Amino acid sequence: MIFVFDGAMGTMLQQAGLAPGDCPELWNVENPAAVTAIHRRYVETGADIIETNTFGANRIKLSHYGLENRVAELNAAAAKAARAACGPKTKIAGSVGPTGKFIAPLGELSFDDAYEVYYEQISALDAAGVDMVIIETVIDIQEMRAALLAVKAATAKPVVCQLSFGADGRTLTGTDPRTAAIVLEAMGADIIGANCSLGPAQLLPVVAELAAACSLPVSVQPNAGMPELVNGQTVFPMSPAEMGEWTPKLVAAGATYLGGCCGTTPEHIKAIKAALGPEVKPAPRTAAVRTALTSRSQTVYLGAGLPTVLIGERINPTGRKALAAEIREGSFAAVKREALEQVKAGAKVLDVNMGVPGIDQTAAMATAVTELSVLVDVPLAIDTTDAAALEAGLKAFPGRALINSVSAEPERLEQFLPLAKKYGAAVLCLPIAPGGVPATADERVNIAGDIINAALAAGLRPQDLLLDPLVLTVAADARAAQETLATLRAYRRHFGYPAVMGLSNVSYGLPRRDLMNAAFCAMALDAGLDAPILNPYDPAMSDMLSATAALLGHDPQGQRYSTVNAGISAGPAAAPAHAADILAAVKQAVTSGQKEAVAPLVRQALAEGHSPLAITDQGLTAAMNEVGEAFGKGRCFLPQVMLAAETMRAAFLTLKEELPAHRADSLGTVVLATVRGDIHDLGKNIVAALMENNGFRVVDLGKDVPAEEIVAAAKKENADVVGLCALMTTTMPQIDIAVTALKAAGIPARSIVGGAVLTAEYAAQAGADAYAGNGVEAVNIAKRFVGK
Repeated sequence: MIFVFDGAMGTMLQQAGLAPGDCPELWNVENPAAVTAIHRRYVETGADIIETNTFGANRIKLSHYGLENRVAELNAAAAKAARAACGPKTKIAGSVGPTGKFIAPLGELSFDDAYEVYYEQISALDAAGVDMVIIETVIDIQEMRAALLAVKAATAKPVVCQLSFGADGRTLTGTDPRTAAIVLEAMGADIIGANCSLGPAQLLPVVAELAAACSLPVSVQPNAGMPELVNGQTVFPMSPAEMGEWTPKLVAAGATYLGGCCGTTPEHIKAIKAALGPEVKPAPRTAAVRTALTSRSQTVYLGAGLPTVLIGERINPTGRKALAAEIREGSFAAVKREALEQVKAGAKVLDVNMGVPGIDQTAAMATAVTELSVLVDVPLAIDTTDAAALEAGLKAFPGRALINSVSAEPERLEQFLPLAKKYGAAVLCLPIAPGGVPATADERVNIAGDIINAALAAGLRPQDLLLDPLVLTVAADARAAQETLATLRAYRRHFGYPAVMGLSNVSYGLPRRDLMNAAFCAMALDAGLDAPILNPYDPAMSDMLSATAALLGHDPQGQRYSTVNAGISAGPAAAPAHAADILAAVKQAVTSGQKEAVAPLVRQALAEGHSPLAITDQGLTAAMNEVGEAFGKGRCFLPQVMLAAETMRAAFLTLKEELPAHRADSLGTVVLATVRGDIHDLGKNIVAALMENNGFRVVDLGKDVPAEEIVAAAKKENADVVGLCALMTTTMPQIDIAVTALKAAGIPARSIVGGAVLTAEYAAQAGADAYAGNGVEAVNIAKRFVGK
């Protein structure tokens, strides 16, 4: 079956008389007949599902209008207005939009607070009788996770999860469609899709990637093309007929739920419906069932026939006094250094263990996972026996983590499996039962089978499960290694799930442990091991993995093996704490986001006689230029950019502390504002943070700012640059008004405009001096404007 959603609500409300700056959701109680009339037009032109007028009806958004205490009332009224327009088969989807704030550490909103905000709104929609919930236009996977958890807690009704993707095929915070699909399917979404920001042409590959990565229905609600400014009016150029022409293509790519977003009208929905003739059938789906882990921006697959996945074991304080001492003191500098260096050494997943006796492991795990989630882009394995610490780690991680591990002990099964189901995590099954450690392969296979059965009964899927064969010490048991290898072969024969194991136990008490470990790992890989947990710095292990990759066919013709062993280095390791070239070390600390490491490096640079100017130019500025270039080429994403900018700021503060007489000159003054009628300031806040951390003085006027106030501030502050932002199509004309007002007032400041719906063409037509597609671009343009 193919279903049709409705189109834009905001545009239609404005046509019906909603004034710029007024609260759209207030019309649900003050003018419900107008809301119902819009719904009815969509139903009459073919919409099977209509969305309630509640996109901004959460406590945070409503607080802008002083309506934060009317969440239940406005959502209930919206459902009633929609119900009045329904036909006999029409379904109502309760629309839930973003909060407009980033969840920590990218912003100040806590995950728990975001969850509560969503839970309140979704509970109201559920009580009002909507048929499903649609979470839409979300730009950060962590916010979508909080919203999805709230839906699951508030109602058993179906939930649609729609993210907004940019022209680079990723969300603003770097999540690609495949990763989003894997994370959200594992957490229990019923339909996954994309809406807003782009037209159907740009969303076609996004739909295809979503469909290829999951087994769920895929939805798409594009804008009516990209907006243009025509005779002073914002226009979405795509006609209903053109929208209709894209419909079969979107279906062929995998979509079975189609509708419209900004700029679409009942006529567009009519065209979509008309294009769905009897010859248009849902595309056959061929998504393979594979085990995957993800970070916010990257997916790692594990299993037979795939390259070996190295899991770094170094973030574990067991037997490491210095690391344990730092964690106990609340410092995570060493943890972050280990993370960067392991990834540099080839780790594709990082194991995270905070098992320091006497500390609050729950708080430590939450902090470690939060910090690491913006520092590196690899999935994490949460390694703990403490259920509270496990939940803290799973909640903080904006991806699909691995739980290391779940044994057959009843308490562990009862506590860990529901958490895996709730947060969409994968589970490493460890064959240890209440009776003790099984000695033989047959016993381990039986216990693993018990864990698998319990996991499936708890609602987990086959692709959620991985198996640990259990490694014992060969010095204590001559058959230890052979039983482990036999277990691996039996796992592959009986279950087929990926096998993961930490292997260093095998050599305990013996000399040349590196040699023993490497030999055992090579044998285990041949027996069916897919992902060893090991020390990635070990050169013997690195050489062995390079060789086995070629021998097992994962390195065709041994190309990588040949390159490595021909003496071509893959590159230097991550920043050492005290490098010989101190300015290079400062630069590397900024590019890798090591906030704690940069201050001592700056002090060392000063002690060695480097001037603040040299440190700034050759260390800090050079680093941010490199980060900006990497961002532009898609090699890093917004979280890493913001972390690098924070590190640069820490370096500046250190310079001021060490040399009070030194005052780094400001690059210039930037006045920032979200234009009148627009209450979305997430993008503007990102730009403000990046500008400030790059050395600009920032005057942030906030959101919903009239043009006359922007002009007055630019004049008063003697601004060099004025940055204007609009997220909504209905507020885009305010960009033109503000730019015109700045010019009419003779303000010499150069203007930069941006926002989700703006384009370079629109900015040029509005008379702006520049368009910036993201915060990094805005900083670079501002530097150019002030001659830096």
